[in-house]
Amino acid sequence: MASNMSVVEDGKKQFIVVKIGSEQYGIDISYVDNIVRMQKITRVPKAQSYFKGIINLRGEIVPVMSIRTKMDLEPDVFTDVTRIIILKLEEHGVLGLIVDEVKEVVTLGPDEIDKVAYDAKNNKSNFINGVGKHGEELISLFDTNSIIDESENV
Repeated sequence: MASNMSVVEDGKKQFIVVKIGSEQYGIDISYVDNIVRMQKITRVPKAQSYFKGIINLRGEIVPVMSIRTKMDLEPDVFTDVTRIIILKLEEHGVLGLIVDEVKEVVTLGPDEIDKVAYDAKNNKSNFINGVGKHGEELISLFDTNSIIDESENV
């Protein structure tokens, strides 16, 4: 489902920068279908702890996941700026991702993105495929399709 729409001239890519805890993360804009305000989430029995439940988005049922719980961070605290990013994933369909805040859209060139080494012991690094340098800030870039691994069902 991801297209080259996020690639602008000279191999640059666009990312939506979100805040989760005290850190900033980038989500490839080509996977983002929508951004919605926090709303009532209906729990689903016997789901993994990081799947908070489902929402009804204009007649479509969307599973919602807490990336904080998935990455072993402190529990979610919902505020006026909490958002649900609606992602269209290549293998897993639609997924809502709870983030603390949506900051901005940034464009990064290949020279502004460094790959990161995979560390199987670090749950956070499983979802990160690079670090973007935007001015003085570092932005961890999500490997969007790795947020849900192959053994999990939404």
